[in-house]
Amino acid sequence: MTDINKDALTGKSTTGHEWDGIQELNTPLPKWWLTVFYACIAFAVLWWVLYPAIPFVHGYTKGLLGYNSHATYEQEAAAAADAQRVWLDKIAAASTEQINSDPELLNFAMGGGKALFNENCAACHAPGGAGRPNFPVLADDDWLWGGSLAAIEQTVRHGIRATDPDTRTNIMPNFGADGILKPEEIADVANYVLSLSGQTTDPAIVERGAKIFADNCVACHAEGGKGNPELGAPNLTDQIWLHGGDMPAIVAQITKPRHGVMPAWQGRLSDTQIKMLAVYVHALGGGQ
Repeated sequence: MTDINKDALTGKSTTGHEWDGIQELNTPLPKWWLTVFYACIAFAVLWWVLYPAIPFVHGYTKGLLGYNSHATYEQEAAAAADAQRVWLDKIAAASTEQINSDPELLNFAMGGGKALFNENCAACHAPGGAGRPNFPVLADDDWLWGGSLAAIEQTVRHGIRATDPDTRTNIMPNFGADGILKPEEIADVANYVLSLSGQTTDPAIVERGAKIFADNCVACHAEGGKGNPELGAPNLTDQIWLHGGDMPAIVAQITKPRHGVMPAWQGRLSDTQIKMLAVYVHALGGGQ
């Protein structure tokens, strides 16, 4: 007698279900798989009992072990802060020059300064001080307001053209927009500025531009366009440009200059953090 619950082709039992002439074989799961599956269920129940698991409207199950990840983090953070305290206290009591001359203190300050820079400064100056369009590069040792430790700390602490009462401010006149120079005079002095960085231009135009530069620009940019960090006046001879170094960009800057603003970090960062940040920035470009 033929067993109707046997598959004629494989000889295996079927479940009795059939779809469009296709019978479903009765193939139980492997015992090892079932064992692991039930063990996982048991483990999940045990975890649910021992650890926080089920959220409610005003709380959650605490678990028999009373584990709290927030408390664990606070303990670990407090331990890390205690380990750093000795170095932070040393930095608080030292000047940036003293920090820079102490290898161990400098190593700690560099680590902290890098983290602070990435969190607060990289949005404008890019990671590692690589700079972005219209924001200065801090890794080339070309400094608008000076590259000494004291100068950098001053810049970080009080900003540039910021609201801080001790911020440093210097504004380039609107030579074109305010009618100080005529368009042809602006073109002449722009050609002279191009020549300062070795870019070829007409000698006759350069000669006219040199006179205009001497009458209007030397007071800030110094003889030969070498710049003046005391006034934040850039060096015009090194082919490092903040707002572009081609003819249209230079003409635009002379006509109606763009002036960057850097916030003052005093009051936003602690005194210790400002020192670490200054030391880090000083090291990016080799310092002065």
